[in-house]
Amino acid sequence: MTQAILFLLAALIFVPLAVRAGLGSVLGYLVAGMAIGPVGLALVSDPTAILHVSELGVVLMLFVIGLELEPQRLWAMRRIVFGGGALQMAVCAALLMPVGLLLGWTWQAALVAALAMALSSTAIAVAILQERNLMPRPVGQTGFAMLLFQDIAAIPLLALAAVLGSAAPDAGAGHGAAHGGPLLQVAAVVGVVVLGRYVAYPAMRFIARLQVRELFTGFALLLVLGVAALMEYVGLSMGLGAFLAGVLLASSEYRHALENDILPFKGLLLGLFFIAVGMSMQLGLLVSAPLQVIVGLLLVVALKALGLWLLGPVVKLTGSQRSLLAIVLSQVGEFAFVVLAAAKASAVLPPDTADLLTLIAALSMVTTPLLLIAFDRLARHETSERPADTIEDAESPVLLAGFGRYGQIVARTLLSAGIKPTVIDHDADTVDSARRFGFKVHFGDASQPDLLHAAGVGKARAFVIAIDDATQATRLAHELHASHPDLPIIARAYDAVHEMDLEDAHVHHAQREMLESSLRSARVTLELLGFDRFHARQLADDFRRHTEGAIRQARLARQQDNRDDLIKRMREAREEFERQMQDDLARQRRHAPAQGWHAPSD
Repeated sequence: MTQAILFLLAALIFVPLAVRAGLGSVLGYLVAGMAIGPVGLALVSDPTAILHVSELGVVLMLFVIGLELEPQRLWAMRRIVFGGGALQMAVCAALLMPVGLLLGWTWQAALVAALAMALSSTAIAVAILQERNLMPRPVGQTGFAMLLFQDIAAIPLLALAAVLGSAAPDAGAGHGAAHGGPLLQVAAVVGVVVLGRYVAYPAMRFIARLQVRELFTGFALLLVLGVAALMEYVGLSMGLGAFLAGVLLASSEYRHALENDILPFKGLLLGLFFIAVGMSMQLGLLVSAPLQVIVGLLLVVALKALGLWLLGPVVKLTGSQRSLLAIVLSQVGEFAFVVLAAAKASAVLPPDTADLLTLIAALSMVTTPLLLIAFDRLARHETSERPADTIEDAESPVLLAGFGRYGQIVARTLLSAGIKPTVIDHDADTVDSARRFGFKVHFGDASQPDLLHAAGVGKARAFVIAIDDATQATRLAHELHASHPDLPIIARAYDAVHEMDLEDAHVHHAQREMLESSLRSARVTLELLGFDRFHARQLADDFRRHTEGAIRQARLARQQDNRDDLIKRMREAREEFERQMQDDLARQRRHAPAQGWHAPSD
């Protein structure tokens, strides 16, 4: 109980500080572990035991990732998994192995060490990709494919360390001794596939009908941990087994329920894993051999980043995405600890060398958030240094600022009507990507008067602001109205408050980005519940009119600088609207049903 309190307290202190400093949550957990570990306040004496328990966080994370990958999608990724993943391991190991040979290591030691250090951290890399919403993008897909291959390749690395060593590896050094050979491993994988399809599905349906939420949560944990334990027993990766189980259940109707039940456990255990890594760092080597640690750390991270950067064109990544992949996978992975421990036990690596590499591997995890901060600053600097494009064909009646998801829909609709808007975007990656798909997008800052003049703002009949940053969009609207008061402005609003800000800036029309799509979803939901199309649309239209009137009232209260009155008016308006709608529905039910639209909505 005391240790659990210490973990939570350390996380609550250091993680918010790291996030506020822009260092990310992962570095906060690592620092928390160092603070309470043997090299810090020594409040926890056995970090190794904590590390083994917390590895379940990585297992649960891979299960959740598997839930988002249907088998067809995973099959489509097979080339990047086995092609790109194998190339990453080969190139990084080829760059790292000569360092060991130059230091006088045997070729066996240099090979095992290079392959172990070529592994990257699934926990850190995936956490960063998800935090930055990069998983759906090419860099996220490529990075995850390489990590998946590494998880598969880590098992043969343990066998390689045993074969090249002079002693059998200690079972306690890794994930336990393997039972059986390749045939048993194949049988275990096939058994998981069959049981997942023909046993797990019926069991989930049966448990779901009982409507006992705790029982469903318990079954979800039993499923993941059972498959992981089976994979570990036959000598395969626990994470690989959990990922396979997730993929098998990705097309299940219970996918979201499973994900919601697993997420809290995954988050807690993953944070505990990073804390345990921080506690296990043997920082004493920084005092006894500082030069070896620092130079080794710089060489490992730099050579891995170089190898990944060189692979960028091969895996079809260019520009900042190529550099981002190199940084995100530049650290050494958590499974390297297991491989290095096995190499130490089998005498492939001398104990002092294995300890040095283990510390370098742990410290490399700290470098990734720091490198990302430098990358972000450099990317912003390069973007500001890039000159704005020259706009020659400034004859379009419409100027469009922003070419994200919102701006693309506006632009494509205009193009379908034969109107070619002049599109400007300040993100270099967005501009380059749009050009590869055949869109004519100009790079530049739409708030710059010179660029707007070159784009023909004086002749334009409408200006569409589709920028996703609310502050920038409002500032641009004010500047446009001040310089071109007769120019109609159509603006994308983030929420109701932003819509009021834009109306204060005298835009012609402010559209909340989620309003119409949300109303459309509400209409479909009502139709599925038995409402005919006419009444469903009528309710959506009534809500639209209500929210527009409520915003007008809120603007008036805000102009009078009366926050309490604003909140009171908004609450009263909402309650009055809901009462009115309920009364209308009650009157409709008392009369014969209206002959509305009964066909499915288009």
